[in-house]
Amino acid sequence: MVDADAKTFLFLQGPHGPYFAMLAEALQAKGHRALRININGGDKVDWPGEGATDYRGTFRNWPLFFDDYIVNHGVTDLILYGDCRPYHASAHKMARLRSLRVHVVEEGYIRPDFLTLQEEGVNGNSTLPLDPDWYLEQAKALPPEENGREPQIPSTFRQRAFNTGRNGMASALMRPAFPFYRTHRPNSFLLETVAWFKKLNLRHAERRKSRAEWERVKDRRYFTLPLQLDSDYQIRVHSPFGTMRAALRFVIKSFASHAPVNTALVVKRHPLDPGLVAWGRLTRRLAARYGVGDRVHYLADWDIAEVVGKSLGVVTVNSTVGTLALNAGKPVVVLGHAVYKVPGVVHKRSLDEFWSAPGAPDMALYSAFRRVLIDRCLIRGGLLSEQGLAMLVENAVERLTRRPPVRAPVQRRAQVHDLHSARTAAR
Repeated sequence: MVDADAKTFLFLQGPHGPYFAMLAEALQAKGHRALRININGGDKVDWPGEGATDYRGTFRNWPLFFDDYIVNHGVTDLILYGDCRPYHASAHKMARLRSLRVHVVEEGYIRPDFLTLQEEGVNGNSTLPLDPDWYLEQAKALPPEENGREPQIPSTFRQRAFNTGRNGMASALMRPAFPFYRTHRPNSFLLETVAWFKKLNLRHAERRKSRAEWERVKDRRYFTLPLQLDSDYQIRVHSPFGTMRAALRFVIKSFASHAPVNTALVVKRHPLDPGLVAWGRLTRRLAARYGVGDRVHYLADWDIAEVVGKSLGVVTVNSTVGTLALNAGKPVVVLGHAVYKVPGVVHKRSLDEFWSAPGAPDMALYSAFRRVLIDRCLIRGGLLSEQGLAMLVENAVERLTRRPPVRAPVQRRAQVHDLHSARTAAR
């Protein structure tokens, strides 16, 4: 007899490594079905079990294939990693037409020790409201956070490198089996691999340069700009810039025109940047162009928590460094779409005004926001250790299999923001 509450979960691409396969096995143990569509060789190596179908067609035919698949297999729930990759964005729209529940996995809004697991969409596609009063009201029914009482979940860069390398190598070697697949990433796996080897060879020299630069700036009054990855859809889709180069130029130009002369700007490279862009050289060139070469400092490799902790505030497009800064009570201005871009949590006014009068976060509101975010959108665990993976699987199964609450439909975060901006411009 078939359990009336049994679901059929369809997995698309997941984070590199075994997480989606482990989650599928746990869901099956609970009496649910778990299926998978592979669209490249990396997907196949990350899903060694049964229930997988290889899609070898063109992207043009993908929507019809996907629709036939979910109808023929009685799919009830779609699980995918990120909602902006072309295949995922298309599948997401088709799934909504068929009234499937869509669960989007992403790196955690709050790091470390959390993974995002949110219905409908993440970041700019989030359906969480912008209203501060809503968070204060919802948080009343939630318990306080543990705040440091739980041990940190182990993770290693070596495990990340192994997962990414294995996935990329399998995708390259099985390219003939998926002739029409095109990666969503702007650079090839081979090019990024070469860049990573070069970066690793230079890491000791870069660390020494960063130490010397940090000694020059650490006792000054400064703001922090954490760079994000050009390959990240938070830059490509959920920001007005399209590239991090454009964002860097925008911020330095504003800093030069509006920041007090006794303040500096620290630009920090993303730890997972492969080194394809000479960010240090570009930062120095832009600073010189706008006449602030002596006030802009670049750190290739340093502890971002220490940098943020000593700063006057953080300027970000939509990095999770924003939540790191908010945890420390630092003012944050967000230039793109971010789930934490709630008035009162972040600076309400423009970047030009931020330099002279950075709006401090309302910590009571931010606490309420965090508790709601953890309750609705985050699961505890990590992708880079056996302990972290086990926690993610257990917490995801509980979240995915419980009955969804009935909620009124709300607009996506980016749509609300754009509508507000249009109304403001029309006044």
